[in-house]
This record gives sequence, structure tokens and C-alpha cells, in this order.
Amino acid sequence: MLEPSHNNELPAIPGKRYFTIGEVSELCAVKPHVLRYWEQEFPQLKPVKRRGNRRYYQREDVLTIRQIRSLLYEQGYTIGGARQRMTDEGDEEGSAGETQAFVQETIRELEELLKALQPAK
Repeated sequence: MLEPSHNNELPAIPGKRYFTIGEVSELCAVKPHVLRYWEQEFPQLKPVKRRGNRRYYQREDVLTIRQIRSLLYEQGYTIGGARQRMTDEGDEEGSAGETQAFVQETIRELEELLKALQPAK
């Protein structure tokens, strides 16, 4: 198991679509029972459950787990503090995502307008 301060030494995430709880445990250097506990504490963490309640994590889930691990083990947050930090960052990303979508839509509209204003050949 890695020391808490060695998050940068975690193994690379393979290019798979789904990961079992055992694989995620190894990728994030966290035991499976801790992952199950974090699912209860962090609403952002929702693995897909299939046959017999088996958990399958996606790449986004693995990144979220690594972020939670960093907050708890490296930065010294409590569970409540880490949950609040994750919620705050989610709110910021949501508004940034809306801004990005607005900018993309505006660019598309301006490009269409530019095409309409160009003289016909």
C-alpha cells in the first residue's frame, strides 16, 4: 500500500470502460470496504450496480475516488470537509460548464452569421 502522500505514484488508469471494486482498490490504493463506505458519504460517487449488486466503476468514478483520497489522506480534510469541498467544486464546474456551453453556442451563431454575410461566389 502506498503512503498517503504518494498520490502521484498511483498506477495509470487503463483504457477500460468498467472496473471492478478490486481493480479500483488497486488503482487508488484504498481497500474495498473504504470504497463502499465512501459511496455512502459522497453523493458524487455512484458506481453502476449489476448482477447481484456487483459494482462497476467508470473512469470518472476512479478519478473522483483519487480526488477524495487526496483530500482525506494528503490534505487532511475530514469526511464532512471533503464532502463539502467536493460539492463546492461540483457547483463551480457546473457554472463553468454552462459558461462553456454558452460560449460554444455564441461562436457557432457568429460563424453562421459570418457565412451569411459573405458575398456569393
